[in-house]
Parts: sequence; C-alpha cells; structure tokens
Amino acid sequence: MILYTKSKALDMVSLLTQVKNCQLCASCLVDGVRPVVQIDPQAKVLIIGQAPGRKVHLSGIPFDDASGDRLRLWLGVTKDVFYDAKQIAIMPMGFCYPGSYAASGKGKSGDLPPRPECAPKWHDLLLQQLVNVKLILLVGQYAQQYYLADKPKTLTETVQQWRRFGPRYIPLPHPSPRNNIWLSRNPWFEDELLSDISLRVANALA
Repeated sequence: MILYTKSKALDMVSLLTQVKNCQLCASCLVDGVRPVVQIDPQAKVLIIGQAPGRKVHLSGIPFDDASGDRLRLWLGVTKDVFYDAKQIAIMPMGFCYPGSYAASGKGKSGDLPPRPECAPKWHDLLLQQLVNVKLILLVGQYAQQYYLADKPKTLTETVQQWRRFGPRYIPLPHPSPRNNIWLSRNPWFEDELLSDISLRVANALA
C-alpha cells in the first residue's frame, strides 16, 4: 500500500482549490456554481454518486438529504463516520447541482443528469490522490456507466451481479426516495445484499 504523505496532502489542497474554483460548465448551471466534494488522501472508502440535489447545493454538504439518510443506513455507518473525510471520500459524477427538468422547460420531473464535463476533467486527478481507497461504491447508473466497462444493460442487472465487480467496486441503486418503487419491486436488494455491503464497508474502514 502507498503510504499517506504530507506532500500528497499539499497536492490535494491545491487540487481541491482548483475544483472549488472550477467554472467549466458555469454557463449551463442556472443555480450557479457550487462544487460539493469530500476528499482526503487517507480515505478508505470512496462514494461516486450522481450530482448534488438542490438541498445539497444550498447546504454544501454531500448527501445532506433523505437520500443520504438511506445511504448511511445501507452502509451501516453513522453521520460522524460518513462525514469524516479521512474515512469516506465523496466524489459525484457532477460536482454541482445541474438544475431541474422543470426549470429547463423539458417537461419532466426531477433533477437533470450530472454535467458531463466534471468526471473527465477531475476524476482521474482526484483518484491519483486517493491512494488508500480500498472500496469504491458506484451509486446510480451514471457512475456505473462511467466506471464499469462490461456492465449489463440495466441498473437492476448490474446491481444483481455486484460481486462481478469486486473487490474494488460495488454498484448500488440511488438511495433517493424516487427509487422507492424500484426497492419495492426488488426486495432481494435489502434482503440479500445490504448485510454483505455493510460488512465490506466496515472491513475497508477497519
């Protein structure tokens, strides 16, 4: 294992400053730029989600909503652990709130997809700093499409075959209340997977 060093921390501080000042897709963000990430070189678990929702955009705290409550329950971690950047890093596919379909006039409900500029610009640079990560949780279809080259066509099939992608990756459905119907139709997820997933998270953090 590569050891955490002071130089790595300094590199991360510089990199995070660049991320926080990013204006790459500012012209596309109706609600403005506010990158939301949680990163430290000592982190053992990395969560790659979709993009901040409006509530998270306002607070600047990742998963500071009902989705976060459910995700922490799935992972078997407390808020103190979840928000300790030295234990858990959080790096969404899009760092800023992309806005809503309603505001865009596209006639749908919910939030727009993550902006496509973020991951190609920043993910590899941040991953180079996360030298102690043992487990990466891919939350939602956008993260899975980006990181799992040989994934099945659907999210359901991908999550069902989650052991294929270990030990480094675990694909998860998004914990949003909008996915309550999916969870009710797929009881195997909570019945069979969550105990294994929480155990893997605990082992990675140990």
